[in-house]
Amino acid sequence: MAFTFFFRDRHTLELVGKLTQEFTKGFSKIKVWNAGSAMGPEPYTFAIILSELLGPYDYKKVSISASDIDDRDMYGKIINEAIYPLNELERMPEGILEKYFEKTDDPNRFRIVDSIRKSMTFTKHDLLTLKPFDTNFHVVICKNVLLHFHYEQRIEVIKMFHHCLEPGGFLVNEQTQQMPAECAHLFEKAVPDANIYRKI
Repeated sequence: MAFTFFFRDRHTLELVGKLTQEFTKGFSKIKVWNAGSAMGPEPYTFAIILSELLGPYDYKKVSISASDIDDRDMYGKIINEAIYPLNELERMPEGILEKYFEKTDDPNRFRIVDSIRKSMTFTKHDLLTLKPFDTNFHVVICKNVLLHFHYEQRIEVIKMFHHCLEPGGFLVNEQTQQMPAECAHLFEKAVPDANIYRKI
């Protein structure tokens, strides 16, 4: 899904940010996987939310892996450069643009600050290989992809996410996608008002 914008589904991302903050207290590293990252607004939004919650010192522990199938080989370049047009930044909370973005030579384009950008890496990855590129994640966010898969494919991808999550880690799905019954024994609902699940 290529179209998105910063702070889309802010409620869910702020909820999982608070859960992550509590879950990882005392951890030396916090690992996040954003699957189906497209051009980066969602993983960078979550990065900003975590930075606000953790503060600049503890945020240094955060490592976010953004991934997408990226058929056109463009998402990695965009995420690494972290330069976005103003029209994608207009729905952000007050003060976020000034704090986390810097001006470029183009007055209609802004770049994410180094402290956030250096926590982000992009990996080209096809979820349907069912082979994660890494493990031991504390959070997996997959909110733009599963609705495009067949039911059986969703089950297998969710099982893969379960495998690569740390015990007690969180899986975040889009609101339209409920947990398949075949995976219900792997996760428990973490909050009542969002599709955030805790690994059992």
